[in-house]
Amino acid sequence: MGIPIQPLVLSEECFHLLAAWLHQHAGIYLSPAKKFLVSGRLMSRLRSLDCTSFEEYIELLQKSAAEAQIAINLLTTNETYFYREDAHFSLLSELIAQNKLSSSMRVWSAACSSGEEAYSIAFLLAQKFGLHTSWQIDASDISTDVLELARVGIYSLSQSYRIPDNFLKQYCLRGIHKNEGTFRVLPEVREKVNIFYWNLINTRKDNVLYDVIFLRNVLIYFDFVGKEKVIGRLSKHLKPGGYLMIGHAESLQGHLTDLTMVRSGCYQRGK
Repeated sequence: MGIPIQPLVLSEECFHLLAAWLHQHAGIYLSPAKKFLVSGRLMSRLRSLDCTSFEEYIELLQKSAAEAQIAINLLTTNETYFYREDAHFSLLSELIAQNKLSSSMRVWSAACSSGEEAYSIAFLLAQKFGLHTSWQIDASDISTDVLELARVGIYSLSQSYRIPDNFLKQYCLRGIHKNEGTFRVLPEVREKVNIFYWNLINTRKDNVLYDVIFLRNVLIYFDFVGKEKVIGRLSKHLKPGGYLMIGHAESLQGHLTDLTMVRSGCYQRGK
């Protein structure tokens, strides 16, 4: 018989070290209630590396940038789906109909996960303006794993149920043979979406300004100070009169910003 595998136990001390590490590197706040989640998400990684303890793994994080990115990929939450919180897309359509947004508009999906949000926006803009006008979407995330999925743009057909039928027919290809049960976003649509890695705790060096920034259901992972810093960084990339879309369960109340609430989940920068 083989030697029994010893259980790996995440001590309170190690949890606090990991939480502090994640806060420093990604700005994400982990409450004590997240200890079990952290243990579960990292356990198989420790096993695959033959780490004998969480202490050993924490030492590895300090030495290896590659392992640090893997840990961030494992510890960040990437829940998303097409046309999530569809009131934002209805609002986007309204703003276009009111000529407040034009065919040259630029959008930033600042926590795009595996791409469903960015492509949901792209389908709508393709319908409103066509694929041969100058609108553009930038899409970023801190997880390199989900960014690869976004670049490929292939999804299970089970994920298509919220996509309007006309969008699905016009802007997606249904998989056949070995790809049966999937669909892929058309190349012409994918070309309108620029996907790149970005950590929200960093300040962008460019001066790109956006008509609309989507940062939905992300601020809930930051503490008050971190949240305010992220809002400040993003608002600098909004055009005067531009719009910031956040999750409907989120609020900027109590934060010092130059943004005014237009309606639930939508804020506008002063003109």
